Amino acid sequence: MLPVEEQLKVITSGTMQIVPLDELKKKLEKGVPLNIKLGVDPTSPDLHLGHAVPLRKMRQFQDLGHKVTLIIGNGTALIGDPSGRDSTRPPLTEEQVEANAKTYVEQAMKVLDPEKTTIVHNGDWLKPLNLGSMLGLMSKFNMARILEREDFHKRYVNGQSIALHEFIYPVLQAYDSVVIKADVEMGGNDQIFNLLAGRDLMRAEGMEPQVALTVPLLVGTDGTKKMSKSYKNYVGLTDDPADMFGKVMSITDELVPLYYRLCSTLSVDEVDAIDAAFAAGTADPYALKRELAANIVDLYHGEGEGQRAMAAFDAQFKKNEVPEDVPEFAASIVETNEEGKVYLGKLLVDLELVRSAGDARRQIDGGGVKIDGEPVGAKCYNVEPGLLSAGTVIQVGKRRWARLV
Repeated sequence: MLPVEEQLKVITSGTMQIVPLDELKKKLEKGVPLNIKLGVDPTSPDLHLGHAVPLRKMRQFQDLGHKVTLIIGNGTALIGDPSGRDSTRPPLTEEQVEANAKTYVEQAMKVLDPEKTTIVHNGDWLKPLNLGSMLGLMSKFNMARILEREDFHKRYVNGQSIALHEFIYPVLQAYDSVVIKADVEMGGNDQIFNLLAGRDLMRAEGMEPQVALTVPLLVGTDGTKKMSKSYKNYVGLTDDPADMFGKVMSITDELVPLYYRLCSTLSVDEVDAIDAAFAAGTADPYALKRELAANIVDLYHGEGEGQRAMAAFDAQFKKNEVPEDVPEFAASIVETNEEGKVYLGKLLVDLELVRSAGDARRQIDGGGVKIDGEPVGAKCYNVEPGLLSAGTVIQVGKRRWARLV
């Protein structure tokens, strides 16, 4: 194993909190592989780059020679993690949890080394707990302290509902750490309370407490909010290579160093050099963004796919070429109105290029709609049917296309 200081350089890169850092150092000084824990509740079947940030950190631990345990929360997911929530999560059925868990593992293994990853399901030890065991666990926690949690405190002060079962979540997550004898537990920065609860319970059980390590919440492609499907600012791990490349290219220049540190496979030294170039004003953000996008595509789709996605991107945006895989629709989808014109609002919805006629009008007014490469003028919502015959290509924005056949 690498010397402790070299390991710490890798481990601390891109982290928010390590509580306490001196305990982590002491654990590393033992010279034996540590057990690194990450618990995930499969509440959604699709992951994005934000979900992958702690997985990337786990992979770094693996590369340093440590053991990682990925806990699939098929028990805790039945409650739902209240961290960062202003309302109670809707419950999932066991069938939904199991289906999501299968997809999660498939995607997580694109980042982790499958041969060095232990996968367990916390339902195996949580579901058999009897009343006496649960009461024993709950007796080790202070309700007043739990109510100090920022999310619970806000809901309590604002008179918003807090379901009683939500208080049990950090207790069960802490028990996971006891069961697997975690040395380090990882999570997003909004998870710090739950991770510290694990330290408290392990100490109460006479065990050496785990170290809590948090990673930042990844900012989405909009450059402001955290990455989330609900904000439509995400890069999905299952996005096709061209779409994944294009989404990464859409991030702001300011986010490039952060994405390199949290999402790429580059070494810490290489990322430090990129940070230094940005700080000195010598970086080429566009070129670095292209390499970043290619690196991420390679990671999730295989070596060489990043360069192919880059070539497709250049053909589409630099050379203004139409992509090869444009969705095709029968020309008969074009309908005329009483005036003998084609209402573009309805047509763009029918072609699945926009969500609504209102969205279509906004795209038209913003110059975002093209017919055979020619922009449609603002307020031009009705066009001559002769413009829309077999072979016509319609484009909305940078990445949405349709061809009439």
